[in-house]
Amino acid sequence: MTEQTYCDRLVQDTPFLMGHGRLSEQQVDRIILQLNRYYPQILSNKDAEKFRNPKASLRVRLCDLLGHLQRSGERDCQEFYRALYIHAQPLHSHLPSRLALQNSDCTELDSGTVGRELSDRGPVAFLACLGLAAGLALLVYCCPPGTSAASCWPSSQMTWEGSDDLCLPTTHQRSPTRPPRGPPLLF
Repeated sequence: MTEQTYCDRLVQDTPFLMGHGRLSEQQVDRIILQLNRYYPQILSNKDAEKFRNPKASLRVRLCDLLGHLQRSGERDCQEFYRALYIHAQPLHSHLPSRLALQNSDCTELDSGTVGRELSDRGPVAFLACLGLAAGLALLVYCCPPGTSAASCWPSSQMTWEGSDDLCLPTTHQRSPTRPPRGPPLLF
């Protein structure tokens, strides 16, 4: 699918924007003022006065404005969409051209409208993954390089003796030959 230009989008959205009650008079006036003040090359003072004329109906003024923007060019239509987003965001998100873009898996033109979802697995899954990662980190930390993981675990020949307060491992055949590496881990 070819990318739609802003002018094509405006042609597609015009019937929707012209619908009864879609845009209020205040919203249309704010859009006109933004286009006139920030982009006088898009709407001159004379054009802005014409489109804000209270003697004409809102529908006629909006129709004239949209027709003027469609004839003006791509940049003018893009600035109209930016003003529409600022002054009528709920309406902007329901435009037919935006819905068509979202349904065709195109990238959105406005950044910041994409929501972010968290995983729905909950805290138990997080804690399980954290415990697994901590266990693997401890295994890597305690085992010297070049040995298998099975040799790092206490063997069946090792017994635990001592009082209830302190348990000390004792071996029946031989004592460990390697000194402990690094400082102890504190969690």
